Amino acid sequence: MEFGLFVQGYVAESRSKVDPEAEHKALIEETEYVIQADKSGFKYAWASEHHFLEEYSHLSANEVFLGYLAHATERIHLGSGIFNPLAPVNHPVKVAEKVAMLDHLSKGRFEFGTGRGAGSHEILGFLPGIEDMNGTKEIWEETIAEFPKMFLQEEYEGFQGKHWSLPPRKIFPKPYGKAHPAMWYAAGSPSSYAMAAKKGLGVLGFSVQKVSDMEWVLEQYKTAIQEAKAIGAFVNDNVMVTSTAICAETHDKAVEIAVNAHMNRFQSLVFRYHDTFPRPEAIPQWPELLPEYNAEIIELLIAEELMICGDPSEVRAQCKRWEQAGADQLSFGLPTGVSPEDTLNTIKLIGEHVIPHIDTDPVHRTTRFRESA
Repeated sequence: MEFGLFVQGYVAESRSKVDPEAEHKALIEETEYVIQADKSGFKYAWASEHHFLEEYSHLSANEVFLGYLAHATERIHLGSGIFNPLAPVNHPVKVAEKVAMLDHLSKGRFEFGTGRGAGSHEILGFLPGIEDMNGTKEIWEETIAEFPKMFLQEEYEGFQGKHWSLPPRKIFPKPYGKAHPAMWYAAGSPSSYAMAAKKGLGVLGFSVQKVSDMEWVLEQYKTAIQEAKAIGAFVNDNVMVTSTAICAETHDKAVEIAVNAHMNRFQSLVFRYHDTFPRPEAIPQWPELLPEYNAEIIELLIAEELMICGDPSEVRAQCKRWEQAGADQLSFGLPTGVSPEDTLNTIKLIGEHVIPHIDTDPVHRTTRFRESA
């Protein structure tokens, strides 16, 4: 199992109210987390693309963020988690150009993740003629298979679709090296996993909440990918899942950090903006918040395998559960509200005490797939 980091530019109201530079500091801190993850042996760093989502994510221009990191890092793969290829949001040709440029700047370390956006507040801002998120599926479906053609054809043959069109044109730059970057899809339902597999796409499984969820993920995905008709140059047989992670020198210190992180606000924001997610009865309507997490709740979340938290040996055991469940990649969403010092310490401890015991293959899975194209 490989390891990743997921960043998205969270700017808490409690922080922005007292510090006029809160947004700037949050974005710069997250570049520092990725740089440390590169030094600590993580194989992936994923950067979100979100728009209009106050507090939850201020990382809107992730291609700029990733371009900076391409120069600031040496070995870590840098992924778009996601680039939104819906034509009213980002013209597909412009997306293809960004992907190829980042592939050059990173010398082949870029990973191309796509998706349809977080929810109606975000995406319908760009789509005034569409009344619900279901309409975005059609736009994504007609677009996704065009990217390999843009990457690989000397002159792109052009496209005439319902939602966008382009006459034949030569698209530059072409990707760096062989074929094109590995392609991924941000999936939120079992049917989405199977759909991605049939197209030969890796899955960014942001919807997987705990280890037991891996069962239906793998059943849907690993079965379907055996009959994949890859839209690109190769099949990216890969499932990434995310989990919150806090690692400290002792169990009690890790729990204390988690309690002080005020994660209840972030979790409430998830359901404020991701309105396509099923809302559990216990989740209140925004602006009402979930109750503050105390030590008892944190211990329950750990026991239910809903977060990774503890000393290095405990975190290693918790990560091994994901490996045993079949995850190809475990990517850590770093808890909001945790100090930069404690966040960097989590990355360092995982790099020293966890990754060497689980990720023993120095070659990236997607690198192998790309080289076999």
